[in-house]
Amino acid sequence: MRITRTKWFLPLFAVGLGLVMFGAQWVGGDPGSGLGSLAIMSAFGALVLFGGRSETIRGLRGDGRDERFRQIDVNATAVAGVAVVCAVIVAFVVEIARGHSGSPYTWLGAIGGGAYLIAVAWFRLRG
Repeated sequence: MRITRTKWFLPLFAVGLGLVMFGAQWVGGDPGSGLGSLAIMSAFGALVLFGGRSETIRGLRGDGRDERFRQIDVNATAVAGVAVVCAVIVAFVVEIARGHSGSPYTWLGAIGGGAYLIAVAWFRLRG
């Protein structure tokens, strides 16, 4: 966990993900969009790395984390999770309304629901 708390982790992760996206889009026959994806992710990495003394940027990077920012991160993660679950449910309903199987939203929903149930049980037993 120590490596994720350095100011270099998130910027390098962003550039690495940009390279993966570039490679995938190149293989998919669209290297121009891949360059755009790499540029966006690299720009985000640079913003995070050179974001200066901003408390928000330092909290995102990991080198400015304190108990308050950990709680902000937990709350933001919960909001993001709810948004993704809602999007998966809506997409599933749209797909079955179109007469399709609902895939891949069925397995995405199953993974999310299963992970939630396991997490509730885990934290209940730990607490």
